[in-house]
Amino acid sequence: MTRPFCAEASRDTGEPLVATASRVDRWILVEYRGLWGRDAVAASALPDEVKAHLRERAAARPHTKLLFVRRGDRRRRDGSAVFWARSPERGAAAYRADVERYEDLLELDFDAPGTLLDHPLLLVCTHGKHDRCCARYGRPLYEALREQADDGWVWQSSHVGGDRFAGNVVSLPDGLYFGRVAPADAWPLLDELLARRVHLATYRGRSCYPMRVQAAEIAVRSRTGATGVEDVELVGATGASVRFRVGGRVYEVEVEERQGELTYLTCGSPALRHPRLFAAGIPRESAA
Repeated sequence: MTRPFCAEASRDTGEPLVATASRVDRWILVEYRGLWGRDAVAASALPDEVKAHLRERAAARPHTKLLFVRRGDRRRRDGSAVFWARSPERGAAAYRADVERYEDLLELDFDAPGTLLDHPLLLVCTHGKHDRCCARYGRPLYEALREQADDGWVWQSSHVGGDRFAGNVVSLPDGLYFGRVAPADAWPLLDELLARRVHLATYRGRSCYPMRVQAAEIAVRSRTGATGVEDVELVGATGASVRFRVGGRVYEVEVEERQGELTYLTCGSPALRHPRLFAAGIPRESAA
């Protein structure tokens, strides 16, 4: 019997999108036009010393994600684009450099500034070798976004996390994760991002926060209507209690961790597992 697509199973059981973003502070993105295996870097034809350098730089700082990116219209280009970004709550930034050979990556430490990007960088996970849902839902979404965004804004990416929420989009440098994004959602999502607002209907969370804090952030945004990326500010988190500031008010939220229904967390999962869910209570308001 053929197992259902994990994204369809997740949607059918009503698994929440809330608080499912990967925890990432820094990003390293390398344009690689070859085939992406399940482990994209390991399966690539990059020289061994380049693979080792990329892994070393990703391991040098906590919460760093190393990804491959590509665009079909650049298949015959010379050289490769390289991006790196940091995604704190305030002061996020993304940079770009172009290299002629992959060996040139050995000269980059991904800490020094490159060319600063003045636009969002949208990553659409299309990594079908990692999970079939990423290809099934990601590729049509990538095409829809690419048609409506400016040139160079949208890239296919390897595994960003959360296969069962495909189509997945990450907006850098802010580290905003969106899931179950359909091609019809491309313009509403892009329109909000251009205005520096969060598209709450498909929002999974922000990568600079742990999942418990993501749940509280989304509860506060939903309660107050504060959709601007910088409208909310984390005040603190103690145990199950999380506090955010919005304007002149502070909102405290109690977040409970639960187990979801047994499911296959990815299309390739060998066994059923309980996903972690984070349920936020009603935010309690007080003066800042």
